[in-house]
Order: sequence, then C-alpha cells, then structure tokens
Amino acid sequence: MTEIAREIIEENYRREQELLSAYACKSRDGLRLHPKIEKIPDAENIRQAFFHDTDKIIHSMAYTRYIDKTQVFTLFKNDHITHRVLHVQFVSKIARVIGRCLRLNEDLIEAIALGHDLGHAPYGHDGERFLNKLCEEAGIGYFCHNAQSVRFLMQIEGGGRGLNLTLQVLDGILAHNGEIINEKLVPDKKKTWEKFLEEYNNCFKIKDYSKQIYPMTLEGCVVRVADVIAYIGRDIEDAITVGLIQRSDLPRKIVEILGDSNDKIINTLALDVINNSYRKNYIAFSKKIYKALLELKQFNYDHIYFNPKIKTEDHKVRRIFRLLFRQYTEDIKEENSSSPAFRHYLKDMDENYKTTNSVERMVADFIAGMTDEFFNNQFKEVFFPKSFGLKVDLKS
Repeated sequence: MTEIAREIIEENYRREQELLSAYACKSRDGLRLHPKIEKIPDAENIRQAFFHDTDKIIHSMAYTRYIDKTQVFTLFKNDHITHRVLHVQFVSKIARVIGRCLRLNEDLIEAIALGHDLGHAPYGHDGERFLNKLCEEAGIGYFCHNAQSVRFLMQIEGGGRGLNLTLQVLDGILAHNGEIINEKLVPDKKKTWEKFLEEYNNCFKIKDYSKQIYPMTLEGCVVRVADVIAYIGRDIEDAITVGLIQRSDLPRKIVEILGDSNDKIINTLALDVINNSYRKNYIAFSKKIYKALLELKQFNYDHIYFNPKIKTEDHKVRRIFRLLFRQYTEDIKEENSSSPAFRHYLKDMDENYKTTNSVERMVADFIAGMTDEFFNNQFKEVFFPKSFGLKVDLKS
C-alpha cells in the first residue's frame, strides 16, 4: 500500500468520526464472514467496506436483471411505468436524503437500498406468491424475496461462491420488508453473524418468518422506511398512468395530510421521519402521519395491487410457473444437459452449490433469477414445438 493510499484511508475514517452521528454505523465496523478472501483487505482499501459492497452489488449478474423485473404493473406496454431497476434507485435516493439529515452512513444505506430487491421473482409479488407455493408443495420450505436477495449475494453470485458482503449490508437487505409499516423502528444492535444466519435460514424454514426480523443498524431502518416512501406514491402515479384509477379517487382525508401526488407524498413522509428521528436512536413517524400512511397503503391494496382488472391473466402466469418448475426439476434429476436449467444456469455453478442444494431449491433459484421476458421466452422454448424450417438438416 502506498503512502498516499494510507493517507486517504485514514482521512476517510477521520471524516466519518467527525461527521457521522454517534448512532451511525462506521465503515470500520463492517464485518465480513470471510475477511481473508478479499483481494484487498478492507483496512488497506481506499474504498471503504460499505462503499465496496455497493460496487460488488451493482456489478453482479442479479443487479443487471433488475432492468426487466416487474415492480407492480405487468403486461403493460408502457415505457413510463416503474420497473424494479427504477424503484431501487428511488429507495436509495430517498434513504440517502434521510440518512444525510440524520448524519448516518450513506455508503451503507446505498448498498442496502440497491441490493434489497435482487431476489424478486419474475412478475413481482405475484411471482413471489406462486414460487412460494411451489416450494411448499415440493417440501423444501418457503420462498420470500428478501431472503432470496441475500441468497443471491451470499450463495449464488460468483458461480455459487457469493460476494462476501458485510454483515450490516446483508442484514439490511434481509430485514428490509417494505410490506410491513412500523410507526417506530429500533435497531437490533446486538445482532451477530450467528444470529443473522439463524434468521436467514429460518426465512426458508418458517412461514412468514421474515416479518419478525428487524435491522441491526439505523441505516437498515432508514432503508426499510424509504422502501415504503418510494413505492406508496409512485404506485399511485403508475396506476393513474395506466388508467386504473384517477387522482380524484384518492381519499380526501388522506390527501389533506399526505398530498395527492408522488412528490408531495415523498416530501411529507421524508420530512416527518427526519423530524421524528433527528438525534434519536430509532427511526419513527409521527402518529398522525403513520395513521394516514396505513390508510393510504390500504387504499393501494384495495384499488391497485388487488384490483381485479389487472389480475385477469394471473391464472396463466401461475400455470407457467408450475409447468416450468416441474420440467426443470425433471430435467435436473434426469441429468438432461440440453435443458435450459443446465445451459443457462447450472453449467456456471460450482460443485459445492450443486451438491449441497436440493434439486427443487436450485430450480427455485433459477426461476427467481429470471426477468419477466426471459421467463415468458422459457415457456416458449420448453413447451412450444420448434420448426424444422424448409427441409431436414442432415448435418445436425
């Protein structure tokens, strides 16, 4: 390490000590499960631990697949509605604004935010439910996207070796659950690698276990809150864009408190969190805003997420999940090397991954990593007959 690099590293740590809150997680506290396998030890890297984790995440294969992952609205040919790749950036931006005001570690916040939805199956939360049902029926436990996000980063990327991210980043991703809105979040600061791994494994063993998990850092709590702030108003804008609802449908009582547009809702919620969390060891909403937020979430569920007008094709998607799951399972058990499960997935995985996971779990991993378009094309590739062209190719 050069003298200049050493000086930069010390300056970065010194700046954190001076600027960050006493409640913030410092980069020097980053814990890796296997610190010795890092090409450059964190203590000698000009990229601090959480900053480095962000680099690892955005250069991962799973991150590139965000580009065609559903947020809420599937099967719409509209380039102006939100996909998963946009959502995680919105979460990152909102969380970093809150984190900066609270003097928290923005590098940790960004890593958690950008990685939190990597485990989403094709077709969003609908796909998550379908895949979870198949895992239950196969007797391998459960499927939830937040645990699958960690699984991609810890056990699937790098050919099955994982990316060796810090505990604080993985924990924030596992505990991000944006479907649950808490009035107040207190970090579980005593969490260790042992406790985290227990929680992670329980997500696959115990139904809805992820709903019991809380982040170990304030930064993780901020991302969990920012996830809600990022989707609650944006989903309304998207629903208006596709003609599902009108702005006038929003309940007047909620509009008076939170606003009637995404920008107003974000501003109201973010400022409320900052005002109620400043110089505190927790992240919180005011009671008034929290109550209005719960009511707005219920409005979204009733009029957007479970609106029957956008559920007419669900039975077809569910059927494709079932057919592909069954076919890939058969292919792997029969060692059919021509199967897409081998050609597109298992050929790149190391032997340890293939020998320590059940066939059904590997199939779930493969499907979970698919984009919506690839998923649709897989159904055609696996089940549609292929044309012979003009004549038989005698060379094949």
